Amino acid sequence: MEENIEKQASKVVLRCLVVDDEPVAREGIVDFMVKVNFLELVEDCSSALEATEYINKERIDLIFLDINMPYLSGMDFLESLDHPPLTIFTTAYSEYALDGYRLQVVDYLMKPIAFKRFYQAAVNALQLFKLRNHAEKSGNEQQDYMYIRQGDSFEKIYWPDILYMESMQNYVKLHFREDKRVIHQTLSSLEEMLPREQFFRIHKSFLVNVAQIDSVMGGRVFVGGVELPLSRYRREKLLNQVVYKNLISK
Repeated sequence: MEENIEKQASKVVLRCLVVDDEPVAREGIVDFMVKVNFLELVEDCSSALEATEYINKERIDLIFLDINMPYLSGMDFLESLDHPPLTIFTTAYSEYALDGYRLQVVDYLMKPIAFKRFYQAAVNALQLFKLRNHAEKSGNEQQDYMYIRQGDSFEKIYWPDILYMESMQNYVKLHFREDKRVIHQTLSSLEEMLPREQFFRIHKSFLVNVAQIDSVMGGRVFVGGVELPLSRYRREKLLNQVVYKNLISK
């Protein structure tokens, strides 16, 4: 299966930067990259400050970024970039996972990193990269379908049929009216792929299809008869961008 994916992806190569203050960790990621033919190492850096130089002068498509580093953390470095490349966090500390979702990183790898998880994250980055490029080339033309992997097959689904999406760490459950699908992807990366005017992040764990919202009541959103939590700081944005724009008043 991995071999087939690499053959299909061979025409697309992601130019990568590895940023980690631990030499052993950097070498491990670089060794993994050599095994994946759609990843190309531009440079490995021992600090975020060093990485800034390459971001400014080179085309970087993907960063493997450690979080805990001296002087400038990976989190602060990423937030300082106006147009950050696709990013995969690499860290030994699970408490930063929520910040990873907030910054819409592709994936979050816990050290020590196994090759299988590394490869899954790389494939996620490749898919997102290709979708972004396709969207840029298509301009305003928006497809209403996408493909998801289910076992050894690829299944076409129509995103207008999705009621909502539920985060399950590195997996996402897609909820339809009469069915569910689980895919290996992060909710943040799906949020990037889908049209922003059609899908709204109501909570760190839920992305809803606004056309499928039945009602909004206090801190709850009802979709397809299911009650979902609405974050306090996202409620006002949902009301302004979705509800009030379509409100019929006397």
